[in-house]
Amino acid sequence: MSKTKEITTTQVTIVGGGLAGLASSIRLARKGIEVILVEKNTYPFHKVCGEYISNEALGYVKSLGVNPFDFGAVSLDRFWLTSPSGNKLELDLPLGGFGISRYTLDYELSKVAKKEGVKIWERTFVKEIQKNNELLMINDKLNEKTNNENTFLIKTSKGNIKSQIVIGSYGKRSNLDNKLQRNFSNKNFPYIGVKYHIKTDLIPSNVIALHNFWRGYCGISRIEDDKFCFCYLSHKDNLTDFKKVENIEKQLFTENPFLSKILKEAEFLYEKPEIINQISFSPKKLIEDDILMCGDSAGMITPLCGNGMAMALHSSKILSDLLLLYFENQINFNNLKSNYQKSWNKQFQLRLKAGRTVQHFFGGRTSSEFLVNTFKHVPAVARKVVSLTHGKEF
Repeated sequence: MSKTKEITTTQVTIVGGGLAGLASSIRLARKGIEVILVEKNTYPFHKVCGEYISNEALGYVKSLGVNPFDFGAVSLDRFWLTSPSGNKLELDLPLGGFGISRYTLDYELSKVAKKEGVKIWERTFVKEIQKNNELLMINDKLNEKTNNENTFLIKTSKGNIKSQIVIGSYGKRSNLDNKLQRNFSNKNFPYIGVKYHIKTDLIPSNVIALHNFWRGYCGISRIEDDKFCFCYLSHKDNLTDFKKVENIEKQLFTENPFLSKILKEAEFLYEKPEIINQISFSPKKLIEDDILMCGDSAGMITPLCGNGMAMALHSSKILSDLLLLYFENQINFNNLKSNYQKSWNKQFQLRLKAGRTVQHFFGGRTSSEFLVNTFKHVPAVARKVVSLTHGKEF
């Protein structure tokens, strides 16, 4: 990489250092491609996330250089689902998965990325991304090398970056969405996400549990160090009615006997929960002004499906495979975009649609009761829903 006149040049800039961004950076750097990854936080840090990964992604994570079980990951192969009344379904997870915190997994992947030569700009905010800026077209060696297909100027709090490719992997929602005028950016969305880590002996270590409450649902599963991830999604009307997340928990969790018992007896390890507002499950454009979206930036499955982390990792593999072909001059940028869209749709479009459909039954007293009873009396339906929201090993 070269740095002149406060502009750093690179082949690939990745905006956002979550699972999709880190995985992409590692694969590209291993092939000698220059990568800068821009992350607003400093590793390690917590994120609002269910912290369960389907085993479809286990082999890929290991191939990146991190075996989750070396860092305390826990195998999960059973599923509990309850309605607000406490009506419970128990189901085997055929493929299974594992629980590990984002605090640990992202941190370990970031160390691998740095070792592979990725330049990680931590505590750095992206202010703006400009494409084919005229100032960059003058005597630009990078453009000469890449046949003038693309040049981006990424303005950050640390300095400016000139890049041939930009990957947007900044998660569920960002100010960049407004800057890029994405189709959902000016809309208000009705969900908030809240996460704690807790200690409890009320749930077996191999179980991922999903508990409904009025206008929301809560996922609980084991992670490293004898802890559990306790993460819930609530409609914003609950916050309007009860003013604080603590009041939502006190007023609504008590209806569900499982949540009530956990609230009373579990040890909550955070002084304050991690919270994210304005969560969107609407369809998103995969490519915005030639910026290649990856992970939750490309599309987010509803948390009840417990598979967003695996999808983020899979999308990174699809994109990085195509980028490797691009940098080997086997495909051009238009081919890359077209193939990425086709592959992404094939892998994820049905899963996202299935997740949005199933979500309509959650968070309602009657609808979630109906769903639990249906699954209990017709287990084949439950197994089909699980299969629709999960993929195969990649």
